[in-house]
Amino acid sequence: MTIKALRARKVHIDGMSHPAFGAVEHTLRQQLNDYPGGAAVCVYHRGQCVVDLWGGYADEDNKPWSRDTMAPSFSTTKGVASTLLHIYADRGLIDYDEKVAHYWPEFAANGKAAITVRQVLSHQSGLYHIRQMIDHIDRMMDWEHMVKVIEQSKPIHTPGERTGYHGLTYGFLVGEILQRVTGKKFSQLVKKDLAVPLGLDGLFIGAPNSELPRAAQLLFPDATRRLSRTSFGSGLQRGLSGLSAGLRRLGVDSDLSSIFDALAPNGVSEFEFDSPECLRAAIPAANGLFTARSLAKLYAVLANGGELGGVRLLSQDTLAQATQPQAATGKLSVIPFDMRWRLGYHGVFTLRGIPQQGFGHFGFGGSGAWADPQSELSVALIVNSGLGSPFGDLRTARISGAALLSARRRAGLSRPSGALFSLVGGH
Repeated sequence: MTIKALRARKVHIDGMSHPAFGAVEHTLRQQLNDYPGGAAVCVYHRGQCVVDLWGGYADEDNKPWSRDTMAPSFSTTKGVASTLLHIYADRGLIDYDEKVAHYWPEFAANGKAAITVRQVLSHQSGLYHIRQMIDHIDRMMDWEHMVKVIEQSKPIHTPGERTGYHGLTYGFLVGEILQRVTGKKFSQLVKKDLAVPLGLDGLFIGAPNSELPRAAQLLFPDATRRLSRTSFGSGLQRGLSGLSAGLRRLGVDSDLSSIFDALAPNGVSEFEFDSPECLRAAIPAANGLFTARSLAKLYAVLANGGELGGVRLLSQDTLAQATQPQAATGKLSVIPFDMRWRLGYHGVFTLRGIPQQGFGHFGFGGSGAWADPQSELSVALIVNSGLGSPFGDLRTARISGAALLSARRRAGLSRPSGALFSLVGGH
């Protein structure tokens, strides 16, 4: 079915929302009408779930998006993986300024002995060049292979010298540190330390077979798929190399062509991130399978000082360290501007302003989740269509802006307005 035909279908929306957050519901309705596929949004404010909405379609055959539909969520996964590492830092098992090789001795080979956990979390370890590490993207589904190639790899630049977004290697770096410290598989840790304590209904990085029927199908524009099979990519890479050289002459040190090293291993245009084989594997930088409800609750914990509903994941001290902005190097690779990195999270932007204390992670494909302790707010969006990125897709920024504005207005009310919640439904 074509994207045009998908857009022509009648869209449904279900769930509930607080009257003060009507702008979020309105924004979601607009997006479901403007994009094919479906989406889900969840918002927590002051520790309370105030929006839990879903709508549209989970696949190209018009299957309605349901309450328990999950979507493959790409780099949004990094925020979840980072939170898991912070839990073990809070328990005293990981030190942010310790060398990675202290926990993972084989990592020290080929000039990596001095790389610290902090450098990994802030994307300064110089190990983003996955295109040079593996011969095909399928290798990412083999954890042991990825660990070996990272061990054998040499940093592409002096660690700490540049900030370069570790688009696909980040999860294996963080994940293997955790596996060495705990002796458990990464997917097991996600369940044991996040999903079970918080009672989350959809939070998987390496999903079991029993959960795969809940996964939405990824829908991308036909034009994008055709373009990925042409020589446009190699031409763009050459053009970006030339542009980088020009920028350096102007005093802007940004390596734009490095985006291919970080995000385009061989075979990426044909790789099916929503295939059962991929979803069963753990790729903690790129293949989380989530509900918006689970992401929003996880970030609500972080927005509430590390505790929610009597369950504490992190101490306030560790949370403060994890979300403290890191010193920028001034030299950039992969992403040509400052993402205001924390330890595994980036700063947040919305179309209604920039919450200075906000942190989280958005992803290719359009998903995103974040927290703002100042507003006591957390927001999550999952989708199954479109290009998506913090640069080319503003759906998360629009939803986030609506939520931020609603939270500010609600906080300014002297008394509650209207019913506590309204149910949404129908076609």
